[in-house]
Amino acid sequence: MNDTAHAAIAFAAGNPIPSTAAEARHVANLAASAFPAWSATPPSGRREILNRAADLMAAREEDFARVIAEETGGTRAWSDLNVRLGVANLREAAALTTQVGGEVIPSDRPGSLAFALRQPCGVVLSIAPWNAPIVLAVRAIATPLCCGNTVVFKASELCPLTHQLVVDTFAEAGLPAGVLGIVHNAEESVQEIVEALIAHPAVRRVNFTGSTRSGRVIAELCARYLKRSLLELGGKAPMIVLDDADLEEAVKAACYGAFFHQGQICMSTERLIVHEDVADEFVQRLRAAAERLTAGDPGRGDHKIGRMISAQAAARVKAMVDDAVVRGARIVAGGRLQGAYLDATVLDGVSPGMRIYYDETFGPVASVIRFSDVDEAVSIANDTEYGLAAAVFGRDAMRALDVARRLETGICHINAATIHDEPQMPLGGMKSSGYGRFGGKAGIEEFTELRWITIQSGKLDYPF
Repeated sequence: MNDTAHAAIAFAAGNPIPSTAAEARHVANLAASAFPAWSATPPSGRREILNRAADLMAAREEDFARVIAEETGGTRAWSDLNVRLGVANLREAAALTTQVGGEVIPSDRPGSLAFALRQPCGVVLSIAPWNAPIVLAVRAIATPLCCGNTVVFKASELCPLTHQLVVDTFAEAGLPAGVLGIVHNAEESVQEIVEALIAHPAVRRVNFTGSTRSGRVIAELCARYLKRSLLELGGKAPMIVLDDADLEEAVKAACYGAFFHQGQICMSTERLIVHEDVADEFVQRLRAAAERLTAGDPGRGDHKIGRMISAQAAARVKAMVDDAVVRGARIVAGGRLQGAYLDATVLDGVSPGMRIYYDETFGPVASVIRFSDVDEAVSIANDTEYGLAAAVFGRDAMRALDVARRLETGICHINAATIHDEPQMPLGGMKSSGYGRFGGKAGIEEFTELRWITIQSGKLDYPF
């Protein structure tokens, strides 16, 4: 690699050439060299670049739509949402540049001024997945930069051009040389490259969004090298529908939460936990709504369900549906598989003996589970290793809030879908959905070092 602004990479037939571990270390070296100057850049300077990147990203909406469709099969609605949230994350990060502060702490020692000070930590390794390629990439990069850190960004091998376009946007916004580097990898070399970067002495933070399986590997590597990590991992989001719920709103939220972007979102609604008194009507309404969502190429018709990331991924989800049916579940809607396209699918009668009850599907499938009382609903919702997002529907808001407070998730929305994102909110999970929080001031805490500094006036008496 040469030493241009953003870890310049070679391209072959329009695609990035994967880096070696040695090249990845070189990118980290460039980031380390750029850190002193960038960390000393005034907040207004960092803010200006981040706002300019936001303007450029908004202007490139068509380019992003094209590459997202080509690489991941995302619909136009999905790419537009990604761009909007990416821009919002950049604006929020720009505003946070003057929020990296501290506090004066009363000291018991006479003549001592004591304060806690937040400072940038150094080089941040950021790793983002393919499924929400713009917003998750921007989120992984922007807050570390706003705090004065430099960043090595490992792109996903499934959307290299989309991630490259994100990094190019920062470059064109005027980010100085070396402050943001990108590393591409072949699938077979990902662990070698990630370990080389985590082990690099200049890397002081790691943030990763992806599967729980990969997150465990990242966490183990970070523990080995004593690096602090922020992990947002898998989910199995429940939506509890209480007996006093507005069923029309609940069905709309269920459709959006379960089927948007083919269910390939960490916050996707996977389990619909519905009170038995309203379950029949809810399922009937949901069936009608799901059947209106056709699967197919969005560029060749008004299809709301696009292709999944691969035919293999679609076949994996279909196998989970088939297993549930064999074990007693009933397909209410969908269930048809054609290559990488899987129809919006609703299963009723899902129970713990089925794979789909516990395993993350990451596909356009909603599983209906019926309950008779609130304690049972909470128990079902918490009966999972995951704990990212949840939703509760009920007209009695305080009753719904009481249910929400009992759920073991980092996020819960009352009378709204499980899928929701705002850049100023503390976003993250519990249990096997990870730890740490992206967003707003929570992000500042993740990407800075908190230091205790004192200034002493007058003379002190020491014991010797």
